[in-house]
Amino acid sequence: MLQHFFGLFYLLAVSQLLSFTGSHADDECPVQLNPQSVVVKYGGSVSVDCSTSVPHKGMGWVSSEGGVPLTRDSLITWRVPELREWDIEPACFINYNKTQCTVYLPVTIYKTPDSVSISTVNHNGPMMEGNQYELQCDVLNVAPVQNLTVNWYKGQTLVDQTIFTDTIKTPVSKTSKLLIRPDRADDGAQYWCEAKLELGEEGPRPPPTNTSDPLSITVYFKPIINETKLPSIVSVFRGYPLVIVCEAEGNPEPTISWSVNSTDIVYSETLNITESTPEDLLCIASNSVGITTRHVKVVLKGNYACLRIF
Repeated sequence: MLQHFFGLFYLLAVSQLLSFTGSHADDECPVQLNPQSVVVKYGGSVSVDCSTSVPHKGMGWVSSEGGVPLTRDSLITWRVPELREWDIEPACFINYNKTQCTVYLPVTIYKTPDSVSISTVNHNGPMMEGNQYELQCDVLNVAPVQNLTVNWYKGQTLVDQTIFTDTIKTPVSKTSKLLIRPDRADDGAQYWCEAKLELGEEGPRPPPTNTSDPLSITVYFKPIINETKLPSIVSVFRGYPLVIVCEAEGNPEPTISWSVNSTDIVYSETLNITESTPEDLLCIASNSVGITTRHVKVVLKGNYACLRIF
């Protein structure tokens, strides 16, 4: 019954507004709204005063919710305990000097996302160094989308940002995508996305923010041999063997082997060098991504003890 009454009042007030030769708020309507605009969370309460300092023949609020009938009071309040109408457009009107003018209250109703999640597009498992991949951030049921910004982070570094321009007021789901081309330094890096509602001065501070769980990436890359520890020329003295080391970095962890001659392969990071070792050696570092080699030339010197005498 009460809803029926307010519905009739709303229709009557709207028709009354249309029947006047009125002016818009732009024509200096002598009413003040406090506050002049509102930002309200969906389902939250809202209260706005409309006041005037001039004599009048009645003023009121026209709204599908919380309307105030025509009154001779100089201060009236539009009040809704639980605002759940996305397209609400309340207006305060006043009758004075044989005219009617209206001031509309801008209302922004917002809703934080149900969830924010991150995933890879058409890919599972490790990523290969140098290849391009696409990450996707899904923001579920957020409003208003024109105030939504999706921020992309790698670790704590902001790497990209998506802004939406849709003017729809009701909740929608949105997707943001990020292209990456990882290298070996990105192995183990964590990407995550953040949905932020920038609602202006009237909105909550800090702005409502929802974040995804982090997505940790694994990057496979071809081995790199440590050339500092393995010179390209190795000198060996007769009677004084030495050990050379071949180390390599790669993901998956590389297998190290030595090609001593065309038929002899040694699977070890270290290799004993003697006067009988062939002149040309090859260190081979391999994994599922690729193979890296380093050529080592063995130079045989004279008797070390003789050299010390001279």
